[in-house]
Amino acid sequence: MTDPRAPRLDVIRRFPARPSALVVVLHGGQSVSLQRPHRLRPAYLRMVPIAHMLEGALRADGVGVGLLRYRYRGWNGAQRDAYQDTERVLDEMSLRHPGVPAVLVGHSMGGRAALHAAGHPSVRAVCALAPWLDGSDPVDQLSGRALLIVHGVEDRMTDPRQSYSYAVRARDVATRVARFEIAGEGHAMLRERHTWSTLTRRFVAGELGTEPLAPELDEAYRLGPTS
Repeated sequence: MTDPRAPRLDVIRRFPARPSALVVVLHGGQSVSLQRPHRLRPAYLRMVPIAHMLEGALRADGVGVGLLRYRYRGWNGAQRDAYQDTERVLDEMSLRHPGVPAVLVGHSMGGRAALHAAGHPSVRAVCALAPWLDGSDPVDQLSGRALLIVHGVEDRMTDPRQSYSYAVRARDVATRVARFEIAGEGHAMLRERHTWSTLTRRFVAGELGTEPLAPELDEAYRLGPTS
């Protein structure tokens, strides 16, 4: 019997029997909460279009896409519950599909979970959208990984300055780091939806090798964030 308290990976459309790669999409949450996430809450719904967009773009290449639902809505301090759930799902998928690379795409708290879980052996790249960071988050786990951070300039929920500082620190250990700011955009990714989606798709596809690396990413990697 499935454990009702376990994290759940909601598969987008039909998951390939033998995927060439895996994309795990991670929704946002709260600083502290032991409530269960719900599929109708804004934090989850915000990532549904991105998950479907990625599945549609990568389906022909055999890439499986899933949207993770955590056990709890909160990060919960030292417990780092969203990170723990991401690690657990990655472990399970690695057992089912040994050697299959994974890319993590997370928003807000999900971005933080993705960054913390970057050290999992299956993870090749991390895309953090408006990630919630506070200056204490580690970067060493990004060694050998590619990183994209995208943040709205007008975000009042998470701090663009923190994500910039994180990108600068990550550049010393990650294989490639790119960071983009979106003018006039806030936390919910609503005003410039096409820009968020396009950057995410091009990053994931480029890092998985299903399409050539986009010129704007290539330039951002080359220039990188500087202190």
